[in-house]
Amino acid sequence: MIPAAHPAGPGAGDLPTGTGYASCHHGEILQGVFLDGDGRRCAGLVTLPMAGPGSSAEFVRRPGTAPEALTVVPADRTKAARAAALAVAECAERAGQPPCGGELRLTGDIPVGLGMGSSTSDVIAAVRAVADSYRMRPAPDTVARLAVRAESACDPLMLDGRPVLFAQREGRVLEVLGPVLPPLVVVGCALGGGAPVDTLALPVCEPAEADAGDVRACERLRTRLRRALATGDVQLLGQVATASARRGQQVLGHPEFDALTGIARRVGAAGVQIAHSGAVAGVLFDPVAPGMRHRVRSCLRALDSHGIPATRTFTTFTTTKEILDGPAHRGGDRPAGPDTPRRPARLPAL
Repeated sequence: MIPAAHPAGPGAGDLPTGTGYASCHHGEILQGVFLDGDGRRCAGLVTLPMAGPGSSAEFVRRPGTAPEALTVVPADRTKAARAAALAVAECAERAGQPPCGGELRLTGDIPVGLGMGSSTSDVIAAVRAVADSYRMRPAPDTVARLAVRAESACDPLMLDGRPVLFAQREGRVLEVLGPVLPPLVVVGCALGGGAPVDTLALPVCEPAEADAGDVRACERLRTRLRRALATGDVQLLGQVATASARRGQQVLGHPEFDALTGIARRVGAAGVQIAHSGAVAGVLFDPVAPGMRHRVRSCLRALDSHGIPATRTFTTFTTTKEILDGPAHRGGDRPAGPDTPRRPARLPAL
């Protein structure tokens, strides 16, 4: 936790107020059980960043009140409330002040239950808002530690899109796989009709209990993904994502999975990715492939013919409009990080 570079804005009356924001993601590229630097087994994942939907938080701190006097709106955001209380305790200690209560308000547009990190986004936004109310800026490892304490496991959204293998139950980076993802065009869709997935009802495999063959398979995919990022190989990245998604079907069992992979093959996509704890999925394309506009539109028609609702077409490096209406380039002066698509989200209403 370090001092903020700028003071928080004015709050209600003269009460210290802070704000925070966190984006979502579009499910996983890779997930499984991996080995850390000491050879210990860890559950880990690599998420696909997506700009656009996110969570915003405002925290009004009330000095002199009891720490238990902390409320959250909406009232059902209990994980974010726990994260705010943990952040207050840490920030107050660092500031040499007694912890206090306050009011946390959350707003956002991330669909719940699709595997896009809605709860982690709420939690991170809450931690950042509390820290901002103390004129502090939390370091990513601090945010991750508090997020895991608040919700038992978290996504690496505090790292702002860097491709890392992240131990979600421990809140730590197992490996930085590269500076950026290769440029991708992603045709998003929702399996299971977009119905939310109850992640708490999914079976949990403890890393220590994982089959040794499964761990070796995950490590091979990790090696291939590392190579894909080092060389900018979208086809190899797509193969890794598809293999990981196929392994995830042992738990999720989406009935549309074979149709989705068949569509990807027919339209010349690099592969597919699926949230391993939800229903959101994406068909992955190399933006420099010839006929990109035709491929994307063919993919959308095929999804519709199979009854798979399309959600959002986005890219990891530029606007969707440029891909669909003009040639795609890997221009060296183009930022490689995600950018907000111009097309509004068309995610299923939940």
